Amino acid sequence: MHDMRHNHHVNHHDNPERRPPHDCPVCGETLALTRLSCQTCGTELSGLFSACEFCALNADDRALLRVFLTSRGNMKDLQSYLGVSYPTARLRFDALLTKLSLDPGRHTTPDPSRGDRLDVLQKLARGEINVDEAQTQLH
Repeated sequence: MHDMRHNHHVNHHDNPERRPPHDCPVCGETLALTRLSCQTCGTELSGLFSACEFCALNADDRALLRVFLTSRGNMKDLQSYLGVSYPTARLRFDALLTKLSLDPGRHTTPDPSRGDRLDVLQKLARGEINVDEAQTQLH
């Protein structure tokens, strides 16, 4: 007789993009990782475990992080991978940092309006200002 439960585990394992929810569907709070199991022998562990901070990222964000890490933080490689301008690649990476709660917190003054930010990024893309000047104007 074929064990359907085992088959379910195999299918789940074959689909690595199936991600568990991060937040409780009832109250909206962050879910706790409380159970681990071995798909080979069936051993189960219960307790309160630390969740992987990168596991909640979607596939695109994990790929972006992988490129950044394998290029040893080279933003030009990230720009090339994304096929976008340097400022756009930088914004995408900053968004990833924010998702990971790693936003450097450089905002000591109010952010410029969206139009001002775009103007600064366009000047940077045209080479009218350098990265340091752009950072100063944006922060």
